[in-house]
Amino acid sequence: MICSILDNDLYKLTMQMAVLELFPGASAEYRFTNRGNQKFTKEFVEELRRIINEDIPQLQLTEDEYGWLKAECPYFKPSYIEYLMNYRFDPSEVSVRLTEDADLDLVIKGPWHSSILWEITLMATISELYFEMIETEWKNESHGEGTGYLNLLAEYEKLMYEIGKELEENDCGFSEFGTRRRRSFEIHDRAVSVLHRSGAFSGTSNVYLAKKYGVKATGTIGHEWIMGTSALVGLRNANLFALDYWSDVYKGNLGIALSDTFGSEPFFSNFNLKLSKLYDGVRHDSGDPIVFAERVIEHYEKMGIDPLTKVVVFSDSLSARAAIDIKKKCEGRINCLFGIGTSLTNNHEFFRSSPPLNMVIKLHSVDDIPVVKLSDDEGKETGDKDAIRVANYIFRRKGLDE
Repeated sequence: MICSILDNDLYKLTMQMAVLELFPGASAEYRFTNRGNQKFTKEFVEELRRIINEDIPQLQLTEDEYGWLKAECPYFKPSYIEYLMNYRFDPSEVSVRLTEDADLDLVIKGPWHSSILWEITLMATISELYFEMIETEWKNESHGEGTGYLNLLAEYEKLMYEIGKELEENDCGFSEFGTRRRRSFEIHDRAVSVLHRSGAFSGTSNVYLAKKYGVKATGTIGHEWIMGTSALVGLRNANLFALDYWSDVYKGNLGIALSDTFGSEPFFSNFNLKLSKLYDGVRHDSGDPIVFAERVIEHYEKMGIDPLTKVVVFSDSLSARAAIDIKKKCEGRINCLFGIGTSLTNNHEFFRSSPPLNMVIKLHSVDDIPVVKLSDDEGKETGDKDAIRVANYIFRRKGLDE
């Protein structure tokens, strides 16, 4: 299910290097949240534990992968690639059990620089295992003119071709961001094998598949970086500290700023002239995309910066059609790119009877200090309830009495 240590999203590696450089002694805890109504079984948990304890710890960087990282990802320092060469997943950092209501109680805890790589690896494993052990009828669904798994794969490739073609015809540049909730590695692999031929394709967040298909590994920063920084140096101006630290590590590389960790307004209050000029653009991951685009344009114009010299990367639960609609509304005002995830690797319209898992694994604390993610969408907050109330108060957000 996980074929390589590079079968992970790029931003986990980039954040790992930054943690090693700036916060090498920090500890971290992550927790799994199931936002959907899917249930798990005892047998599922037993197999998941086996994979965690036996399969995943065997993953290690190969000599070929080592050479590729040095050649194709020059923002990685040689000392970090050496660290990754010696890195092994530590199964003692993960605990998982089945709850009374058939949900997963999964916790990751260990040194931040070590435990940081588990998130995507475990989410991809949980998703594929779920569709192998619990929700299995999807393999027998009829697609096109036939049934059976081989026909299903062929029809899925056709769907990916149509999506890539539609995005290309609308000059809508996109990256594939679907590792964490993919239906299986095989479907993910086949999707990228087709999509990377589209003239609109700009890369994949999956480092292994970027190497396999000779395309760019894409991604910069996750909410985790800003959340962790909030615990270590302060919540009120965490966006400012996190973006400053990031530029100290990467010297202008990987310059897309994530905007919604505590909601957009705290971000823009910290996104000063220096950062606005230094960073290539911002990433949208929650809330109304058009409202956000207007807010970004307003911010750049206020700073005396031409918005057409900057980019917004949209990445919130996108389909190809949604991306095209957003691009049309931003045309001529600000540049747009799109990170499209689950609809490429686990398309709900294709797999009609079995929707993707609606799950997350989020940072819960750093050095035993609770952290939160608030976002621009109501109901997507994660973290300790008391910590959320404190953050809402500090940022003057709604929900102070909840």
